[in-house]
Amino acid sequence: MTPTITLFISLFTTLLAIINPLEAIPVYLGLTDGKPDAEQRRVARQACIYALLLSFFFLLFGTVLLRLFDVSLSMVRVVGGVILTRVGFELFNPPPSGGIIPRADDSNTDVAFVPLAMPIMFGPGAIATLISMASTIKQSLGELTHFFAASAAIVACMLVTYLSLIYAKPILRKMGKQGIDAATRIVGFFVAAMGMGLIFNGAVEFLEPYRQVAKVAAGV
Repeated sequence: MTPTITLFISLFTTLLAIINPLEAIPVYLGLTDGKPDAEQRRVARQACIYALLLSFFFLLFGTVLLRLFDVSLSMVRVVGGVILTRVGFELFNPPPSGGIIPRADDSNTDVAFVPLAMPIMFGPGAIATLISMASTIKQSLGELTHFFAASAAIVACMLVTYLSLIYAKPILRKMGKQGIDAATRIVGFFVAAMGMGLIFNGAVEFLEPYRQVAKVAAGV
């Protein structure tokens, strides 16, 4: 198996596991509940397009942004984890008003970008993955070939996500409103858990160099 195919399979499976379309389904159905089928398809299409554009943006310019703002990848994980945790709490226990997640009955709010595209479909885990992948590609010999392989993996992942959202209604048709609400709360619990995991992993990664310095100082 060539390195290009290996890169494609690796990035595709990693992104698909991070995005996890099955987690986005109940959120998508909950936010588009009561809307016409055409409007639901539009929201799914727009959300996937937004997530696709965000993916390419961070693949191309992620490392530049980190250097420009002098921000480490560990801090991206920490801040992203805080945002993801808040989103998870709101999914699990929606506030009566306000919050960062729009309500399904708010016809003036487009939910395609927030919260579907970001951070549910494209969150801090995907950002960190693509920035790390961009750094790896730039250090490889076949940079252009690997970039096309990574791009194909992103497109394939978003296509699978789009199909999952399009067929979400038949999949969960028998669940009803109460079932969708229960599934959304369950997803919220795990989204919050993922956020806390990112916070702790980012904090450990940030403190690792200081641990090495402390060891050297103790040895001296």
